[in-house]
Amino acid sequence: MAINHLAPEQTEQFADNIVGFARALRAAGMPVGPGAVIDAMSALQVIDIGNRTDVFTALEAIFVKRHEHALIFRQAFNLFFRASEEWKHMLDSVPLPEQAKKKPQAGSRRVQEAMSQPRMTETPQHQEQDLRLSVSDKEILQKKDFAQMSAAEITEALRAIEKMHLPQAELLTRRRRPDPRGIRLDLRRTLRASLRTGGDIIDIHRLGRIEKPAPIVALLDISGSMSEYTRLFLHFLHAITDARKRVSVFLFGTRLTNVTRALRQRDPDEALASCSAAVEDWAGGTRISASLHNFNKLWARRVLSQGAIVLLISDGLEREADSKLAFEMDRLHRSCRRLIWLNPLLRFSGFEAKAQGIKMMLPHVDEFRPVHNLSSIQELITTLSQPLPPHHRSLIRSAA
Repeated sequence: MAINHLAPEQTEQFADNIVGFARALRAAGMPVGPGAVIDAMSALQVIDIGNRTDVFTALEAIFVKRHEHALIFRQAFNLFFRASEEWKHMLDSVPLPEQAKKKPQAGSRRVQEAMSQPRMTETPQHQEQDLRLSVSDKEILQKKDFAQMSAAEITEALRAIEKMHLPQAELLTRRRRPDPRGIRLDLRRTLRASLRTGGDIIDIHRLGRIEKPAPIVALLDISGSMSEYTRLFLHFLHAITDARKRVSVFLFGTRLTNVTRALRQRDPDEALASCSAAVEDWAGGTRISASLHNFNKLWARRVLSQGAIVLLISDGLEREADSKLAFEMDRLHRSCRRLIWLNPLLRFSGFEAKAQGIKMMLPHVDEFRPVHNLSSIQELITTLSQPLPPHHRSLIRSAA
């Protein structure tokens, strides 16, 4: 039975459900506009809406424009049609395709939150009141510690992190390109242009240095003492990875794991799920010295050779604090342009570096900053956007 064979009131109800489903997809992060809704209504007029498989295929072909959105669409389709009582008599009798019946692994929380949003039938007064409350909540949320947030507040914090933009901190390179304001003469282009005027030099061409974003390398502690902050920091690293491609991310607890490729997936939930699958020592012990040794030996030359900024995100509570930790920190410090240590323990006003591991690490960092709420992350973004200091090549030691 096609949609054009329904009664007028059923057709109107059917259209309302399509609009509601599209709005839920948009709230879940998929780019769905009014044109796609119109196309969906047109497509449902020529298929059997009693066949759930046909409805799923038609809507997927219209709403899904990118590969990373397919999982979100399947979860939203399954959840929406099971939760909507108006559709049960038309669609629940026919099973979903096998691909849509799989247990959701990533993005399920985002889809459920999108489905639970209030409908558009609410009065403008209620919407205005919710807006006032949300502005007040955001002001409080900026200063609130991640460890003290409720589940709903963590969700709002994740949304705020995903919207953060990291300006490009440009790094001057040795390579040059044509630049009318450059200080070096481009002799080849100048002489070639003079051939057009019989050898008279009229236009002088110049060269300027090429600027490109400075690479960022993040070393994130995922031990048990950092478990309340790990997920939020991973969302932040995914956000800056999506904005700038020269970002390398390593996770460490008792061992070092490179998750750079996993975080390059566009969907944040799929990226975090890939990170979880790649790491074997999540929320375990802490071996900072051994992890830094592996990084300096295996990865430093690959990711730190172009004047990278290193973000060390850890509380510094090393279980085996000895002279090796100080040596590896010094080695890391001399191999990068700037080493910034982000420590959640700095949220305490009376914090003192009494732990042996922290004492050994502090002399070898350029900046020691707190990172425990949205305000501290925003301050970090401001710091990363500032002009970079000159790189002292004479201080760099060989990683051999």
